[in-house]
Amino acid sequence: MSRTQLILGGARSGKSQYAEQLAQSSGLEVVYIATAQVYDAEFADRVHHHQQRRPVHWHLVEEAFFLADALKTYAADDRFLLVDCLTLYLAQWLCPDCNPPQNKTWADERDALLDCLPHLPGRIVLVSNEVGLGIVPLGEINRLFQDEAGRLNQAVARLCDDVSFMVAGLPLSLKQV
Repeated sequence: MSRTQLILGGARSGKSQYAEQLAQSSGLEVVYIATAQVYDAEFADRVHHHQQRRPVHWHLVEEAFFLADALKTYAADDRFLLVDCLTLYLAQWLCPDCNPPQNKTWADERDALLDCLPHLPGRIVLVSNEVGLGIVPLGEINRLFQDEAGRLNQAVARLCDDVSFMVAGLPLSLKQV
């Protein structure tokens, strides 16, 4: 079994459910690291849907900004860390309305994540949206998000042992080490 895995896909492609199945079948203690902040009722419903699928004995860590620190804190040889998701984590750093920390930049946090990921013990699965399959979006912040998400996914994929792409609930293997 690989140590690190990135699961990419579009919205409702089955990527979170696939990651949860991997966690459930691992036989390891599971720590679910949720990166989302809830800003409205519709998104709260989405989060609730995810919560209902997860076993109650999984440990939940909510960390919107300092994912590298959370990974270093919770990674252990006998533990499965499931991070859902990298794109929400990125969006919160880029969106001024999400109140990103003023004492650190996105570049600093991204570098901290990329620096720590290859050295973590245990099993790590990261979920992320593939947002680069469509047209270049209108609006500067939207283009910045798409560009940074693509860069982040590429950098994380280079570091991971396995990379899967989800389409219609089916995992396609893009990389296996």
